Amino acid sequence: MKIDQERLALTFIRLCETDSPSRREGNMAARLTDMLRSLGADPPFEDDSAGKTGSECGNLFFRFNGTLDREPLFFNCHMDTVEPGTGVKVVRNNDIFTSLGNTVLGSDDKSGIAALIEALQVIRENDLPHIPMEYIFTTCEEIGLLGAKALNPEHIRAQKGYALDSSGFGRVIIGAPASNRLKITVKGIAAHAGLHPEWGINAITLAGQALAGAPFGRIDEESTVNFGTIRGGTASNIVPEQVTIEGEVRSHSTEKLEQLTRNVEKTFLKTIRDWRDPSGEARGVPELDFKAELDFPLMQLALEDEVIRRVDMAARSIDMDLNYEVAGGGSDANIFNGYGLQTAIIATGMTHVHSTDEQVSLQDMVDLTRLILALIT
Repeated sequence: MKIDQERLALTFIRLCETDSPSRREGNMAARLTDMLRSLGADPPFEDDSAGKTGSECGNLFFRFNGTLDREPLFFNCHMDTVEPGTGVKVVRNNDIFTSLGNTVLGSDDKSGIAALIEALQVIRENDLPHIPMEYIFTTCEEIGLLGAKALNPEHIRAQKGYALDSSGFGRVIIGAPASNRLKITVKGIAAHAGLHPEWGINAITLAGQALAGAPFGRIDEESTVNFGTIRGGTASNIVPEQVTIEGEVRSHSTEKLEQLTRNVEKTFLKTIRDWRDPSGEARGVPELDFKAELDFPLMQLALEDEVIRRVDMAARSIDMDLNYEVAGGGSDANIFNGYGLQTAIIATGMTHVHSTDEQVSLQDMVDLTRLILALIT
């Protein structure tokens, strides 16, 4: 099974130089369709998720009937990139790929896509028997896994698969935390800060008191809490009427996730309830609007699970060493596992992702292609 390294490199460059920031994946979807159709793939199924995500296109599903009578697998990559991701020009230095330095490279996640395309090239030109498989390309992963969340899992025929989407190489992610997204609004009373400050209730001060008492940062080996944005107030001479804080709670334990979320809520509630009017002239009382919703569910696989045993057997068959790890971030794999579809994450070799220093090596993409071929043939 000879992998054409230069062809793989050219495919990767073409993908990276096809702009696809989140919600603008239309050109990328068209390019993928052209590439895979030229290899004999049937037209993809495109779902109706664009109406929910705001993307130029839906999620794409390419389905390949196998010639081996074995259980099918799916492979997932996301089409979108973070910004700055417009006008990418790839620089190749020997076998290391970077951008010019004014944009991201886009190896997150186009290194995985390039390997999937090269694997299909190798299968076609060598007429290799292979299992039934699906390529699933999602939208809007980088802005909250929106494409995967809007996907109907009934469109996926395989019950097990792999998301090609993590940094480093030789890593298989078998666990990732669940996350609750928080939106906390503290409501006070506006008043002129110089004429009648006693009439107002300072929402910023109340929010600061609550934040000072709330859990934050690394809580334990399984859990974190972060408050990421705070917006409020209108002018320096107006007692601020409202503050909105956005944050998150993450944990590898669903019980701890809920307990920490409730602890944050209780801290804010106590601050509001303990407020006392120092002058007796305030024109109202403070209020709290606390919203917590599941951002992505827990991903928790065991080494004994079939999806892990399969990738381990495939790696052994090509003398590749893999490490099985637990990560701290969320990905489409969290969503797929939440749908009841066993999904492990395979690292693609990309490094320094989400920055203009992003890079990937050709050898890592070649080895990823070898692993994919071992899985499907």
